[in-house]
Amino acid sequence: MSQALRDAGVRVTRQREAILQVLTGSEDHPDAAELHRRAQALDPSVSLATVYRTLTVLEREGVIARHSFENGSARFEIAEPGHHDHIVDLDSGEIIEFHSEKIEELQRRIAAEMGYEIVHHRLELYCRKA
Repeated sequence: MSQALRDAGVRVTRQREAILQVLTGSEDHPDAAELHRRAQALDPSVSLATVYRTLTVLEREGVIARHSFENGSARFEIAEPGHHDHIVDLDSGEIIEFHSEKIEELQRRIAAEMGYEIVHHRLELYCRKA
């Protein structure tokens, strides 16, 4: 990820390295404020402005994905080559990744029946435990 910043002409500083370390080590989908909190634990000089600028560059370069789930701030994750969808637990706020080939095939079939080919799609399920 440091290389993506360099490729974009952005200087890789201690603060940006801390942000990158937090992003690559995250198993959840933190928002900018949470990234800031975690990055400050690694380098207290990290500012929220640096977090936002770094996220903008990483998103532009395709290194991270931004998600805007309902009722919340933007969340971030490392962009991965494979597609996945999300379940948002409405009680805990937890975001769970999943992949279902059955759902993917059904979406392709529906689009094809209507004369379309899917270019991009996103599925978010907002759920409560039964």
